[in-house]
Formats: sequence, C-alpha cells, structure tokens
Amino acid sequence: MDISVVIPLYNEEESLPELFAWIERVMSANGFSYEVIFINDGSADRSWQIIEQLQAKSNAVRGIKFRRNYGKSPALYCGFEQAQGDVVITMDADLQDSPDEIPELYRMITEEGYDLVSGWKQKRYDPLPKTLPTKLFNATARRVSGIKNLHDFNCGLKAYRNAVVKNIEVYGEMHRYIPYLAKNAGFKRIGEKVVHHQARKFGKTKFGGWNRFFNGYLDLISLWFLSTFGIKPMHFFGLLGSLMFFVGLVAVIIVGASKLYDMNHGMPYRLVTDSPYFYLSLTSMIIGTQLFVAGFLGELISRNAPERNKYQIEKMI
Repeated sequence: MDISVVIPLYNEEESLPELFAWIERVMSANGFSYEVIFINDGSADRSWQIIEQLQAKSNAVRGIKFRRNYGKSPALYCGFEQAQGDVVITMDADLQDSPDEIPELYRMITEEGYDLVSGWKQKRYDPLPKTLPTKLFNATARRVSGIKNLHDFNCGLKAYRNAVVKNIEVYGEMHRYIPYLAKNAGFKRIGEKVVHHQARKFGKTKFGGWNRFFNGYLDLISLWFLSTFGIKPMHFFGLLGSLMFFVGLVAVIIVGASKLYDMNHGMPYRLVTDSPYFYLSLTSMIIGTQLFVAGFLGELISRNAPERNKYQIEKMI
C-alpha cells in the first residue's frame, strides 16, 4: 500500500463526507493505493455514524472508536499502530488541511529521502489567541529540540516514512513534538513544506490557545529531560543533589566553627540550634540527599508504566 492517511477527530460530523471525497479524488487522480483511518476520539455527535456510512461505500475507509475522549496523541498512537502504507500522512478533520498536498508530501518522502516532512502553514486564518501562543511555542521548541528548519512543529499535516511511526511512542500530549520524538529515535532527515491553510468551514476550534501553550511548554521540558537524562538521570539529579548537600554541609561547618571560635576567644556565643542558619543548612542537606533517591522516580515510573498507552476502544471497522 502506498499511503495511509490517519485522521484523528472530535465532533467533526459536518466535515467528514467532504474530507473523504476530497481525499478520494486526490488518490484516484494520482493512482495511489491507500487507506484512510479515522480515529473517533469520543465524539458526542454523529461522527462515528458518518464513518460507518463511508466505510460501507468504500473499502479504503477504516475506523477506530474510543469509548471516551482521550486526546489527539492517543488517537495518533492507535492510528499509527494500524497504518500499513509505505508513507503515513496525518491531517486534521476540520478541512483546514488540504488533501491536495498529499502527492508532493509523498514524493518528498519516497524520492527526496526524508524520514518526516512537516507542513508549515505560513499564512494562517486562525484567531490571534491561537496564533500568538503558536509562534512562542514554535520558537521555544526549535531552541530546545535543535531542529532549526521547522517553523510549525504542531501542524497536523505531516508525512512520515512508515518506519518512523512504528518506532516512536506518542503519548500524553506529545503529538506537538513528533519531529523531536523522531529525531530522538534516530530519524534525522526531517524536512518542511509550505502548505495551504484554509479557514475553518464548520464549527469552531477544539483547542484553546494559551492553555495549549502552557501545557506544551511543560511537555517540552519533560521531553527534553527524558531525551537528555532519561537513560542517565543521576547525571542531573546527582549533580543537583551533590551541590545542595555540599552547600548545606559547608554552612553547618561554618555555623559550628563560628561557635567554637567565640568559645575559644571568650566571646559571647549561642547554641548552634538557636541559629536559623543551622536549620537552613540541615534542610539543604536533606533535600540534596532526597534528590539522589526520589527526584526522578515519578517520571521514570510513569514512562515505564505498562498500561500508559492502553485505551478503551469500543469498535474497529
């Protein structure tokens, strides 16, 4: 199979028939063998019924229905698991991504040798509360990830070599950082293509601007830490813990030495335990010790949880 199109969706009943008809026209015009995998992320409207109707008319349609809303990353994870095409295309279901971009994205993967090609919506029709956080987010992501040639990390329209989606794990809200995940997995041929961005035709955006930015910032810190120190966490927590313990130890010695100095020179002195610096020093030593043994355990346990990517799937077609 040439292409798998993976489409996560939430309450997009109006756009689905038009979107699939558009994809179908593009695939037929270019002679591609393909499948379209719709992942219904707990929609409360008739999205699943529309997917079933499309599947009854075309064998190219496949569907996954979640029992509840999990989010875009879990939807992509399950879609990637099922994808069979040599090239995997992801796009949003709101008709803001153009299927006309598919042939060129496919060519860049198969002929130019890219592992991943990310779309760049150079001219956007989103409102300012969404575009401004996006610009800040992308600038931060470029800096942290070291992928300098991408302007839009979170563009829903992307193309992947099949091996990429089978060797990365998208969980939580990490769909924003798929290029970074691919780079960490060893897929370094990452390119970008300017794509057409259309104004939303039905409904309204399902994602808030500033909330998405702050959540994305926290996820980026987590991903940076795991990619940098995930295999060797003691390099981070050991250094920080050692510094805090050393500072606390030096402070305790200074407090004790100052008392001994005053005693030996007949000057008035007070008990070590009467000094607030003693307790601050002790606290610093305790925290430094705890960083050695507990600071990174929560993230590592979460990362290795066996059921982290287990989702309740009600139906598959």
